[in-house]
Amino acid sequence: MIAAIKPAGFNTRGLLAYLYGPGRHDEHLDPHIVAGFAMLGMPDPGRNPDDTLTQLAHHLDEPVHLRNSEFGKKITDHVWHCPVRAAPEDRHLSDTEWADIAQRIVEAAGIAPPGDDLGCRWIAVRHADDHIHILATTVREDGRRPKLHGSGIRVGDACRQIETDYGLRQLKKGDRTAGKRPTQAEMHKAQRLGWDQTSDDWLQDRIRAAIHHAGNAEELLAYLEADGVAIKPRRAPSGDLLGYAAGRPGDLNKDGKQIFHAGGTIAPDLTLPKLRARLETTAPEEHPTARRQRPTTPWHQATDALDILNSDMADDTHAQAHITALGELIEATAQKAPGHSRAELRTAARTFARAQRPQIRAENQAAHTLRRAARDIAHTATGPDGSAFAALLAALVWATIVAARWHEAQNHAHQAEAARQTLHHLHTAADHALAPVIDNLAARQPSDQARRTLAYDVRAAVPVHADRILTDPAWPALATVLADAEAGGHKPHQLLKEAAAQRELTSGRQPARVLITRIQHTSRNPAPNPRAEAARRTTTMRLSATALSAGVAEPARSAVPAEQKHRPRL
Repeated sequence: MIAAIKPAGFNTRGLLAYLYGPGRHDEHLDPHIVAGFAMLGMPDPGRNPDDTLTQLAHHLDEPVHLRNSEFGKKITDHVWHCPVRAAPEDRHLSDTEWADIAQRIVEAAGIAPPGDDLGCRWIAVRHADDHIHILATTVREDGRRPKLHGSGIRVGDACRQIETDYGLRQLKKGDRTAGKRPTQAEMHKAQRLGWDQTSDDWLQDRIRAAIHHAGNAEELLAYLEADGVAIKPRRAPSGDLLGYAAGRPGDLNKDGKQIFHAGGTIAPDLTLPKLRARLETTAPEEHPTARRQRPTTPWHQATDALDILNSDMADDTHAQAHITALGELIEATAQKAPGHSRAELRTAARTFARAQRPQIRAENQAAHTLRRAARDIAHTATGPDGSAFAALLAALVWATIVAARWHEAQNHAHQAEAARQTLHHLHTAADHALAPVIDNLAARQPSDQARRTLAYDVRAAVPVHADRILTDPAWPALATVLADAEAGGHKPHQLLKEAAAQRELTSGRQPARVLITRIQHTSRNPAPNPRAEAARRTTTMRLSATALSAGVAEPARSAVPAEQKHRPRL
């Protein structure tokens, strides 16, 4: 059940005319009052045509008129309007049930607190099977204004309890991270102008798509302007940027002027301070012993960066930062993806936006590597090869599973649901990207004898999942990947153990497919050379011993070439 409190209005008579009228898009059948304040005391215009709506409007507005005449300052925001709608699959409620629901909602909102005889005047009008409209005038009988701050949260909590009591569809409790729902006027305007999206949704997509093209807030606004978005910055006398509003070309008011929307009204996480926190983080200082070898392409770099997300979820502030950056990476991947995957990935990015909105403060510095990977993809001039793209999508699937689990553990119901919905679109894109890779690999599978040997490696490395892997239709393709890796000097048994350790296989629908992308990504680097590594260690020890015996200080570690310090070890 959804109760959508509308912005305060001023025309009680006009709203009544709509509620008792024929309807603009939904037909209004048998409009009538199902509940109202205790002193309503007049017939229902819907059931008594001789009584006019003007009389009812005057009756509801009477405390407003008295207050205006007493204080002299006219109130112009006194009309409280809240449609309450059941889910399409819910049963049709009776008038008596809707009356109880309306009473509970006005009590929760503070319109008519329980046991308070001096509350606001209100009525609930039903003109369809699945919803009612509650209209109230927000001046109490004693002339005071009601305390409506936080009423949306209280009404939402009341709706969750009503769903339980009446056996209706259970919705998740609100957490103040949802974007603003488009109004009927906005939806009708988009329809009238032939737009697929309302202006807020259109602007949200453009801003999210621009984030990884900019290094700071000023660059972001400049990029948006170049992309055709109308930008209205708010600056201090010094010229410093204090805020911004954005507008969609062609979205004009009745006077023909551009309509602008503040960043925070477009989406809660698109305010200037929150964008700055994401854009203007600096690169963390790299540890001296960190690996210097970098992936050869941004696609490989992004896949490696996702491993950081999977291993850095213990700290909540780091986890939230990584999840926010994960959404940016999905968006960047969608922009540069091959045409057959682009639409699915754009939908995934749009769906994941809710999972990005934090309830926990994000330590954005922690996600610098992941965010840098998104920016590198956004700026790359070349698309990925098939295997690199499939590996990245598989890594995005697993990272989204990790994000969903973290949100579930934190009781972030809406964010967890958004991540689960995103998985559907990522799975579809990943399956589509991996299909030609698997076909190519299966066409050159190794001999029967080689496959039997590799099957032994599978049973030794991942015994718990071996039967599922070997019966997976993608097993011949995985056998080819393992044979190719072995020809390059890698040990199939070791690669399988490492791949299984990087992602648990229980949740994988087809474990062989999961291993294909992971092992292809890992085995692209040259295999470590045990003899060369042993020789390097022996030489280093001999030089150190010689220097010490001669009374010469050992060279500083920073003077040792990086390629020697960080050569992979067995």
